[in-house]
Amino acid sequence: MRAILEIILLILDLYVWLLIASAILSWLIAFNVVNTRNQLVAAIAEFLYRITEPLLAPIRSIMPNLGGLDISPIILILLIYLIEKLIVYNVMPLVIGY
Repeated sequence: MRAILEIILLILDLYVWLLIASAILSWLIAFNVVNTRNQLVAAIAEFLYRITEPLLAPIRSIMPNLGGLDISPIILILLIYLIEKLIVYNVMPLVIGY
């Protein structure tokens, strides 16, 4: 059971990094640092969009309009860290048997 929890924590950490990469890439595209006509950039952007948007869209629909500022990735990262801490402090001790 502990191995499954470790894998879940690893997947959550990986998803946080994908959220950060998606945010950085969106900034680079917005400021014309990278060009989406490049096939590699377009493929990476499409992958990051498809992997992060299903969890970001519900948060965006709940959040009020803050102009051009999108804080949904930050909120999702905080929620993921909350889930990780709940697993580490509440579920793992029960599994390990401390």
